[in-house]
Amino acid sequence: MKIGVLGSGSMGSGIAQVAASAGHEVVIFDNHASAMDRARQNMETLFSRLVEKGTYSSGESKDILGRIRWADRMHGLHGIGLLIEAIVEDLSAKRVEFEQLEDVVGPDCIMATNTSSLSIAGIAAACKKPERVIGIHFFNPAPLMKLVEIIPAIQTAPEVVKRAEDLIKSWGKQTVLAKDTPGFIVNRIARPFYGEALRIYEEGLADPATIDWAMKEIGKFRMGPFELMDYIGHDVNFAVTETVFQAFFYDPRYRPSFSQKRLVEAGYLGRKTGRGFYDHTPGAQAPIPVQDKKLGKDIVHRIICMLINEAADAFYLKIASREDIDLAMTTGVNYPKGLLKWADEIGIARCVETLDRLYEEYHEDRYRCSPQLRKMTREVSKFYE
Repeated sequence: MKIGVLGSGSMGSGIAQVAASAGHEVVIFDNHASAMDRARQNMETLFSRLVEKGTYSSGESKDILGRIRWADRMHGLHGIGLLIEAIVEDLSAKRVEFEQLEDVVGPDCIMATNTSSLSIAGIAAACKKPERVIGIHFFNPAPLMKLVEIIPAIQTAPEVVKRAEDLIKSWGKQTVLAKDTPGFIVNRIARPFYGEALRIYEEGLADPATIDWAMKEIGKFRMGPFELMDYIGHDVNFAVTETVFQAFFYDPRYRPSFSQKRLVEAGYLGRKTGRGFYDHTPGAQAPIPVQDKKLGKDIVHRIICMLINEAADAFYLKIASREDIDLAMTTGVNYPKGLLKWADEIGIARCVETLDRLYEEYHEDRYRCSPQLRKMTREVSKFYE
């Protein structure tokens, strides 16, 4: 099957690399010729480095690059069996492209969007055959990250879901099936990792370095929330939070942070600008965390209980299965444990007690406990019996 990729940015190029490495012919098209030229140069440079590292032989590298074609016109995508769109995260822009592309690709082509949080149904509605539209959400960098979220719209035909899952699995990826709701699995459930850490910081309970130390040293996360936000870029991280907040009809659980908004407004976007919550300029000294074990345990417990609450609510609302929720969080964002398994370990009644205590303190809906956790506390049950 020939694969088409719309968009030559880091995500589009990464997806093309994955498909070509799996043996497919790939066609990449971008409306901006200069962006496509840069992407082609970047990919050639990348494969030269991969050959130097011994990841590929020179012959393998030549074969993979030889399977990638760069189209100068949209019509170059004619005859593909799967289209994966990876353009700007804007619903109107995606709808326009899908409407135009439907007349270019063949009638049996699956049309997929790589959106991280937008409505698949809304994108599909722009097409004459919405039943062939589906969400296939890769994580950055696509060649390294194993997880791919498969998101059918309410219009998507069951056979399209099966074909998409089988194909992506054949590329060596782990797929999870998610309902078409804002943020899907990972970007929905992960919000408190950032949001509650920001809240703890804004209340003056701990500084970013201390919160990051606690989450890594005690919580065993690979990166702390402030370190990760600086790495992702505050423009990107804030935009996702804002999108999820708006899409959930301004539910307080997803309210963005003024501290992060001010960083974006100041242009302090993290590593890429040299400054975010931390100073990333050459020679800058890293701040020293307060290594207070009791404080650290309190921070970790509060953030994890908020994450568990999101995971439990996603399960309660049938966003995904128990197994897919835990798999998504361990492989998509490298959490040390699946959150529902973690809830069983901590004790679901203890999670409920923590959430209720926070709600009593703040009287804010961001701390409302999921009905799933309350029900399980009454029944003295676990996610994994």
